[in-house]
Amino acid sequence: MSRGTPRGRALSLRARVLALTLVLVVAALLGSTGLVVDQLRRTLVQQLDERVHSAAVVAQRLLGLEELIGEGRFPARDTVEQEGLRDLYAARLGADGQVESLIRPAAGAPPALPRLDSAAVGHRGGEPFTVDSLHGSEQWRVVALPSGAGSVVTAGSLGEVDGAMRRLTGRVLLIDGAVLGLVGVAGWFAVRAGLRPLRRVETTAAAIVAGDLSSRVPALAAPRTELGSLSASLNTMLDRIEAGDNARAEVEQSMRRFIADVSHELRTPLAGIKGFTELYRMGGMPGTSDVDAAMSRIERESARLVDLVEELLLLARLDERGASAAQTLQRTPMDLRTLAADALRDLTALDPARHVTLTGPGGGPPGGAPVVGDEARLRQVMSNLVGNVIAHTPVGTAVRIGVGTSRGQAILELSDQGPGMTAEQAARAFDRFYRADTGRRRTRSGGAGLGLSISHSLVTIHGGRVEVDTAPGQGATFRIVLPLYTENPGA
Repeated sequence: MSRGTPRGRALSLRARVLALTLVLVVAALLGSTGLVVDQLRRTLVQQLDERVHSAAVVAQRLLGLEELIGEGRFPARDTVEQEGLRDLYAARLGADGQVESLIRPAAGAPPALPRLDSAAVGHRGGEPFTVDSLHGSEQWRVVALPSGAGSVVTAGSLGEVDGAMRRLTGRVLLIDGAVLGLVGVAGWFAVRAGLRPLRRVETTAAAIVAGDLSSRVPALAAPRTELGSLSASLNTMLDRIEAGDNARAEVEQSMRRFIADVSHELRTPLAGIKGFTELYRMGGMPGTSDVDAAMSRIERESARLVDLVEELLLLARLDERGASAAQTLQRTPMDLRTLAADALRDLTALDPARHVTLTGPGGGPPGGAPVVGDEARLRQVMSNLVGNVIAHTPVGTAVRIGVGTSRGQAILELSDQGPGMTAEQAARAFDRFYRADTGRRRTRSGGAGLGLSISHSLVTIHGGRVEVDTAPGQGATFRIVLPLYTENPGA
């Protein structure tokens, strides 16, 4: 048999629930019917025992009077019949247990009495007991009581009781069958209605399998119920799956864009190097000055390649190590005013026409900004920001460098009065190789487009953040926010 056969023949959940319900109903009906029939039979047998015992007592007394008055003087047999004992068997036994006379013979086969001598009758103590008939399957309930030198025995047939029980059992089973049929039909519709929400869950799952990750399970019940909790859990899971799928798609798209940008950045200097080498090989550089110029160009392109590779390796190390990258920093107490002063000198040297001022955060006098950090890495961050200003603002654009503390944090900011950025450009200013528009190759990121990304990662592993405030035509302010260092943390 193949592995798929049992699964293919498996019943649906609705059929299994209905089958289980019907099995429980059948068990309950049969159990209750059996209990009722048994209790009713016990009651009828008890009533028969009472009649047989009463008849035995009557016969015992009448036979005693007959012996006292004299046989033939008192009609005991007629009196027994008049007492309503016509359907009973009654006999007088001797001391040895043999039947001496029949007070009331059986209508059919008489009971097969055991040996009932005086000792046996005394041992039974007048309690009813069951015997079979002499010929046939009928049973009798028998009571034996002492009477004079012998005993008197009365017996009642269980035939009527058994017949009544058979008729009652048949009728009850018919009623149970009808009830079971009604329960089956009602249960089918009830289970179908009860499982309808699960069908909606199944429909949602099928839509998700088909690729529609936006499908959600509707609110099927109150949140505190099992079905409501299941719906909420499934929707939460679907939200996470959709978010993860979207994030994966974004990562894949970013990776493709990143690879394309890296390829472009690498291809440009490599193309220049290859072009000059081929030109030299083809004899296109006859003079020494031509060779020197080509070698200078190859040197510049090689340096550009080295810088790009170093930046990529640095980003890769920061991404790979994550939180552990902070442990590689050479942290020492320092003041951000040193970086602010160096940035002022760099900007003045690179563009003497610029008006550069040193202020506090947002304006006012500059102040101290003590932090614990890797000075070389933070200088690299500030150098990237300075290069960004030089590359993307017109010559002579005024620049403000702010340093100090604000709200218990150390602040170092670089603000220019250049063209600024849109909100979308500002939100993606720290993305790697972000292309802001087709007119300008890069926006607010110097060099190969990795400077701001590296700055963001370096500040992050220092436990700080980089912010940008900008608007089109209103310049841009890049702000480094770092934890403030205090010599006495408890002060």
